[in-house]
Amino acid sequence: MDKEFAVDSDGLHEAVDWMSRDFTASKGLDLPMELPPLGIGSRAALNSLAPSILGGAARLGEPTSFAHMDPPTPWITWAITLWNASLNQNLLHPATSPVARQMEERVVAWLAPWFGMNGGHMTPGSTLANLTALWSARECAGITQVIASEGAHLSIAKAAHLLGLDYRRVPVNASGALDAAQLPANLSHCALVLTAGATSTGAIDPLDLAGRAAWTHVDAAWAGPLRLSKYADLLAGIESADSVAISAHKWLFQPKESALVLFKDTAKAHAAVSFGGTYLATPNVGVLGSHGAAATALLATLLAWGREGVAQRIEHCMDLARGLSEFVAADKRLALYALPQTGIVVWRPEDGRLFDRILNQLPAGSTSTTTVSGVKWLRNVAANPGADIDLLMAAIQGALAERS
Repeated sequence: MDKEFAVDSDGLHEAVDWMSRDFTASKGLDLPMELPPLGIGSRAALNSLAPSILGGAARLGEPTSFAHMDPPTPWITWAITLWNASLNQNLLHPATSPVARQMEERVVAWLAPWFGMNGGHMTPGSTLANLTALWSARECAGITQVIASEGAHLSIAKAAHLLGLDYRRVPVNASGALDAAQLPANLSHCALVLTAGATSTGAIDPLDLAGRAAWTHVDAAWAGPLRLSKYADLLAGIESADSVAISAHKWLFQPKESALVLFKDTAKAHAAVSFGGTYLATPNVGVLGSHGAAATALLATLLAWGREGVAQRIEHCMDLARGLSEFVAADKRLALYALPQTGIVVWRPEDGRLFDRILNQLPAGSTSTTTVSGVKWLRNVAANPGADIDLLMAAIQGALAERS
């Protein structure tokens, strides 16, 4: 037997040990420019790559990590991901994923009712979830046009382009949400895409518009998990949509690549995007062919934490965002774009000349930037429950004092 395909307990323990080491002196990537003719062995390769992979990565669980929608992941997902890699289940075939397919069905069944949907399936991200939903809309509702706000994610425009559909952007209001007054009167041939948690601002489009068009899709990639929390009413109306996309690798704290597309009428939607093949025992549903067992890590997390555990962490993130926004609003030297709806704080110095200089003074990984209506803003995202906003606020105060 080839030992490379057997369990090497010492090697795996060493891999875990590397995860707890200090990589502050890491020198980054150090690899040959061409494919080596001879291998150095698995243990040597592991030791060679650890400083680059572990030392060169962004540390999303650090107290200063408050810049992006990418969260740290719980340790249970690391263990499940290791199991997944060792088993290499392929959910295309029941024979190659007898239990993993059932786990995906179960996790979808757990989550779909919270959004008023009756089923769906997993995708590697909401870009594919959005594409799948609009593909279903074209087949089931005969849509010819996709309408979304100027704050919609770029994946909506991508999906419309790939599906050969006309794409129309609608202006946003002062808070960054779709301006309903700008919608065309006739939506009978349209898929209306409503965003629940815009990428730049966190704004929620008016979800009471759901049902007005031939098909309503809600891109809830970011804010969807709020439905599991005390903030569920922020997404009131989502249950009237025809489809919903959620990124589990955002506020459900999963490893990349983990998302869901959910449907009001799953049987009809899935039938519209399914294909058979002579080598398939069951039809292939959606965009993906072969795909792995991402649902197992999500199911394990939900089983470990329960709904209340998920809600607790999301609600803490919302508290962090609110605290930062109150700090910004109280300082006359700073401007707040809008009160944060979904854990995203967008702000800038009143004196625009200080923008880059203040950004450079803030801790690495703490702050990103975005542009809204041609104006640059600083952006903080509450995706890390372990973030320490006192460190960020102290850095902002220090940067402002230095410029006074």
